Amino acid sequence: MAFSIPWESLAGGILLGISATLMLLMNGKVAGISGILTGLMTPKTKDFAWRLLFALGMISGGVLAVLMLGGEAPVQFETSSAMLAIAGLLVGVGTRLGNGCTSGHGICGIGRLSKRSIVATCVFMAVAAVTVFVRFHVL
Repeated sequence: MAFSIPWESLAGGILLGISATLMLLMNGKVAGISGILTGLMTPKTKDFAWRLLFALGMISGGVLAVLMLGGEAPVQFETSSAMLAIAGLLVGVGTRLGNGCTSGHGICGIGRLSKRSIVATCVFMAVAAVTVFVRFHVL
């Protein structure tokens, strides 16, 4: 088995790290997606504009990347819409319980050497591994 470096993933990770660092340095804000979206749902006048632009940038950036790089966005899924909705709700509940999401804890928190974020990210990854194991080897 040959080893190859996933250059696109590496470049994406570097860009995420740079953007999270710039946001913290320039605005004093953590680039955690769940916190940004929560702020959109409970708007405060001075925070709403940048949160909206951030969310629109995430969406349009994904669309542009697919169009420019020739990738394919999934159109059909191997599971039902109900299962996707349940999965989304579970992610939302987990985000609330964990007081943040993988971007907030994993990218921003670990970068700040936050002990809470390091533990939270380890828990996220362990639960993800168990979920994949159960999904593919038990069910």
